Amino acid sequence: MLDLQYLSIVMEVERLGSVTAAAERLNVTQSALSHMVRKFEERHGVKLWTKNGRGLRFTHAGEYLLALAERVLPQMEHAERTLVDFAEGRQGALRVGMECHPCQKWLARLTPHYLATWPDVDYDVRTAFRFDGVAALLGFEIDLLITPDPVDVPDIIFSPVIDYELVLVLPEAHPLATREYALPKDLLDEELITVPVSKERLDVYTRFLVPAHCKPKFHRTAEQTDLMLQLVAAGRGIAVLPDWLVEEEGDGLPIRTVRLGEGGITKSINLGVRRGEEDVAYIAGFLALAQEMGVKVGRNIHA
Repeated sequence: MLDLQYLSIVMEVERLGSVTAAAERLNVTQSALSHMVRKFEERHGVKLWTKNGRGLRFTHAGEYLLALAERVLPQMEHAERTLVDFAEGRQGALRVGMECHPCQKWLARLTPHYLATWPDVDYDVRTAFRFDGVAALLGFEIDLLITPDPVDVPDIIFSPVIDYELVLVLPEAHPLATREYALPKDLLDEELITVPVSKERLDVYTRFLVPAHCKPKFHRTAEQTDLMLQLVAAGRGIAVLPDWLVEEEGDGLPIRTVRLGEGGITKSINLGVRRGEEDVAYIAGFLALAQEMGVKVGRNIHA
């Protein structure tokens, strides 16, 4: 039977890039770890990696073992944590993964209500994963995913909680501010401010600019949505944000919003959970509370 210890070894060697660093991380000597790897390779008749300059290159067997480790180890860690939770009187653990920059403040409002309702559940919010959000959910790295981009995966159930429209945010004196909607060519001479994610994940690019073969003159990012609105109000650029967020955070600022294209760009915030876990009490409780909070901030809500 394959020992989980070997999965931990390949995971750490891949993550840290060297046997020495992996041995230190696993609290063994380098010679002991190398001996363990040699025994494994002799037993199975394979090599796990070869030297590649100063680094290492995984063989096909090593890549297979690494892929297995990435699937299995998070599940084992989750199982151990769950048993600890039970032993310490907690009902379980809920690890929420975020793939939605503008929704952080919405989640921040939801969190205290959830903690008060479920005091015996260990709760954590993560914005960085080893994989993308869906893979992290399937790999038991997280238990619930918040994303504006659900995918059709048999083992995951997605539930929409907020429907919204992405809008162009402009200084109130901007020439476009009196228009009903903007066209892609209207952004050619603008400085566009967006959240710090790749352009491939920004709908203003994928659904608005790129199809029209347009791009803004300048593109910059900002970590905080309130900073984005302040920059727009000061005439430092234009931004694209959810309408509900602009209405809430932009109140009192000298800004205006305009639709992106005649039909606008509509989106939904979705919560994804592993199929079969949607009825787990503390997960179902989060979903119900999220629907309630969604009603308070969204316009066209899936109730």
